[in-house]
Amino acid sequence: MTIFIILTFVQPSSQLRNFFYPLTIEYFHMPCLLVLLHYLLVISLFDIISFDLYFWAEQGYSVVLPEKLQTGKWNVYRSVRSPLQLVTKFPNHPEIGTLHDNFVRSVDTFRDYKYLGTRVRVDGTVGEYKWITYGEAGTARSAIGSGLIYHGIEKGSSIGLYFINRPEWLIVDHACSSYSFVSVPLYDTLGPDAVKYIVSHAAVQVIFCVPQTLNLLLSYLSDIPTVRLIVVVGGMDDQIPLVPSSTGVQVITYSKLLNQGRSNLQLFCPPKPDDIATICYTSGTTGTPKGAILTHGNFIASVAGSTRDQKFGPSDVYISYLPLAHIYERANQVMTVHFGIAVGFYQGDSMKLMDDIAALRPTVFCSVPRLYNRIYAGIINAVKTSGGLKERLFNAAYNAKRQALLHGKNPSPMWDRLVFNKIKEKLGGRVRFMASGASPLSPDIMEFLKICFGCRVTEGYGMTESTCIISFIDEGDKLGGHVGSPNLACEIKLVDVPEMNYTSDDQPNPRGEICVRGPIVFRGYHKDEAQTRDVIDEDGWLHTGDIGTWLPGGRLKIIDRKKNIFKLAQGEYIAPEKIENVYAKCKFVAQCFVYGDSLNSSLVAVVSVDHDNLKAWAASEGIMYNDLAQLCNDSKVRAAVLAEMDAAGRDAQVSYSFYVTLIRTL
Repeated sequence: MTIFIILTFVQPSSQLRNFFYPLTIEYFHMPCLLVLLHYLLVISLFDIISFDLYFWAEQGYSVVLPEKLQTGKWNVYRSVRSPLQLVTKFPNHPEIGTLHDNFVRSVDTFRDYKYLGTRVRVDGTVGEYKWITYGEAGTARSAIGSGLIYHGIEKGSSIGLYFINRPEWLIVDHACSSYSFVSVPLYDTLGPDAVKYIVSHAAVQVIFCVPQTLNLLLSYLSDIPTVRLIVVVGGMDDQIPLVPSSTGVQVITYSKLLNQGRSNLQLFCPPKPDDIATICYTSGTTGTPKGAILTHGNFIASVAGSTRDQKFGPSDVYISYLPLAHIYERANQVMTVHFGIAVGFYQGDSMKLMDDIAALRPTVFCSVPRLYNRIYAGIINAVKTSGGLKERLFNAAYNAKRQALLHGKNPSPMWDRLVFNKIKEKLGGRVRFMASGASPLSPDIMEFLKICFGCRVTEGYGMTESTCIISFIDEGDKLGGHVGSPNLACEIKLVDVPEMNYTSDDQPNPRGEICVRGPIVFRGYHKDEAQTRDVIDEDGWLHTGDIGTWLPGGRLKIIDRKKNIFKLAQGEYIAPEKIENVYAKCKFVAQCFVYGDSLNSSLVAVVSVDHDNLKAWAASEGIMYNDLAQLCNDSKVRAAVLAEMDAAGRDAQVSYSFYVTLIRTL
């Protein structure tokens, strides 16, 4: 272990010129270190030098620092790429302090480049993508913000967004940033009661919705008295229902608001970095939803810290299908704006996502393990069913490329031409960067993606309360099964959890609850000081509830969840996510939910089936059915799915017996 000390020498004749001199002192020479420090303190009294001490020990991708110098406990990890100071802004653009600043710069820099794209229907058939530029989006942003001011909406008001990914979502969000409104995402999966709760809790004054959700909103207007204006995206003026004036609510179309804003343009009302950008509500699985308050500075720091060494630009294309109501996609959109990336939207139907990808041909692809598992299962199933020469050729190509990558060599391009270029076409053929988040990605699937798609594949870890990314796998790191080193905008420590037998003294590596501190940490929960105090301690550390360990090289690995465990009747503790991730790799499984309790000795698995693979298998077996529900109830089908899961469990050395219920995809 090596300690680094940075001394700042100041010439007596000039206090303006600093000389930085790094000293390296072996950790076991502590007596020498104390003598040196004593000497420095003495001579500093005579104005010969001033100095700052920065202690850290380098461990591969991270550095370790003492949390408090006087305790001598080395437990705080930072990225080796920024050990002295946490990143708060983009290094090449320190003038960007807010989301408004970020978008203004991109509109100026990338004005005529493609920004937002949607597929156009021609004669009832979905065609190619049609685009608006950064400049056009900037003009629309100004009109929407001005339109809200025209309707008397004041600075700091909460604006609800109640529809799925489409260009208008981002334009409204940019308008909120430029005119100092607070965006509040709403989404269907929360259910109507949760939506009503959020609208009231955040005092939402305006809701942007689509025609499909308008009637639902109108049905409970009396329960959301703060709402003054409802804007219907994609609605027609002659189809907007009349709302009694007694409600105090006006309903207009998005296009009408746009025109009103164009006719009454207002100057921007720029926010400050510490101003609230959004209140992002969590699902509230243990009660009512909690609103995480995220500032403009939170977003800028998070994206600046996680993309400092990335080389993206206007030639890149990104597909937006992950929910914009969630922090993962929100942070991705801040990134796309900063680098001038073109963003194409899916049609809104997850079953047609692969068709959208083929049409868009993205270069940047961010997804979740659930989809990567499906891609993996689909490719493996196609290889196995092809049989004979094709299967042997794939295995030979895969093994040859794998060995080359493991030994740091460039694989022969022959294998791409013969095998992998066809697989790359499944994602359009141009993907050069893939990222996974939201839940753990199996190491073997990560390796599979690297080999088949021949691009950088990374995995990140984060949460809403940390404005997305806490850590991510560094470029060039060949090891899988972890979530990398800290985001340059935060520092991480592990805190003992004695009731679960996790401590910093554990061997061979320290273990404990993952805690995060830095400019990415949220301000707190909206109107909930008690729960805020539960997760942010007096020293500013955010307690994530996840259990982690430090692997060699300064890599963080998630190993458990502090709260999401349960005990079976026989006293065995179960971490359901670990089991779910094993079975999610089965070709018949699209999604898996595992449950158990202390009154029973076995687990229950609710399995959402993969339509295509199950139907293809049923056809090969000659099984007749009228619909998917009937197919899922077939005893032969249930036995086949269970056998596939049992095989996956044996491979992963998971030995649990299940009662399995098959359902259609939710």
